[in-house]
Amino acid sequence: MKKLDKYIVGKFLGTFLFTVILLCVVIVVIDLSERIDDFLENDAPVNLVIFQYYANFIPHTVLTLSPLFIFVSVIFFTSRMAYRTEIIAILASGISFYRILFGPYFFAATLLVALQLYGSHYWVPEANKERLKFEYQYMRGQIVNKDKDIHLQIAPDSYIYFETFLLSDSSGRKFTLEQIDSNQNMIYKLHAARAKWNGEKGKWELSNYNERHIEGLKEIITTGTKMDTTLNFHPKDFAREKRFKDAMTRTELNDYITKERQRGTPNLEFYQVEKHRRTSVPFSTYILSIIALAVASRKARGGMGFHVFVGIALSALYIVTLQFSTTFATNGNLNPLLGAWMPNIIFGVIAVWMLIRAPK
Repeated sequence: MKKLDKYIVGKFLGTFLFTVILLCVVIVVIDLSERIDDFLENDAPVNLVIFQYYANFIPHTVLTLSPLFIFVSVIFFTSRMAYRTEIIAILASGISFYRILFGPYFFAATLLVALQLYGSHYWVPEANKERLKFEYQYMRGQIVNKDKDIHLQIAPDSYIYFETFLLSDSSGRKFTLEQIDSNQNMIYKLHAARAKWNGEKGKWELSNYNERHIEGLKEIITTGTKMDTTLNFHPKDFAREKRFKDAMTRTELNDYITKERQRGTPNLEFYQVEKHRRTSVPFSTYILSIIALAVASRKARGGMGFHVFVGIALSALYIVTLQFSTTFATNGNLNPLLGAWMPNIIFGVIAVWMLIRAPK
């Protein structure tokens, strides 16, 4: 790597790190001012606030806003180079514009892409698990001891319901299991006052139950005080972290989607979009770097301020486009893969157009 490459890579990564630290300090201060009453009211220990909440809140924030951080960083240091006529000097020395782009810029971008891929698929989900645990225990309005009114599809023709489910002892009240046929007619219903998971037996223990077998107009009812049965669900399916896509690693997310698809659970687009988005957003670093270089390498009358304004506006537009495409994929008919990658496609076309028009 030549001195010029090292210089640009150092500027790229150094400015990115400075931007992350600066904006994270601002975000943490704002978040702390909003949540300090919750911390004090629920007697949250200071060490847990720092090391369990904010130590895991910051990686989540950085990953979420990484397009903004990277874009603003490239705009900032490139516009400084253009303002000091360093870009002109580099081009005048015989080094091509594309050599700068596909050399040091893409090298630094690749390092950030690799870091984001690891973070989005593994590191940050694990951090989110710890953050969520803290929120459930110490943050006002989120302290939950048991879930209520739980509906879950455990097979294409089977549905269960709990009025309440307590995770601490893996038991629930007012349990109901219903099975339907292809004509949407109920053919079986099991109701129990209480259902508790027995880990040693690997079965559910039902108390005060009654069964209904329905065949047309004929109905057979069976009652009892206790029954052990095997059902196609587990207490871990009710774990709060399990239902939060942000707290699932790539392996856990794939397993969850596969398992729920086998059960026949509808509306899995929400999780499929999340799986594809974790890859598409990191790769936007290449696209945003091209746009930032094309914008900031040109001297403007507004100076660096104008470049920074354009950078923030375009990065915000990217985030908004990502939200729109995600919404269409989860609530509309847009394919989840296309919904996750559509912002990259749109901004990729913009990047090519701006790259062609950039001064070389």
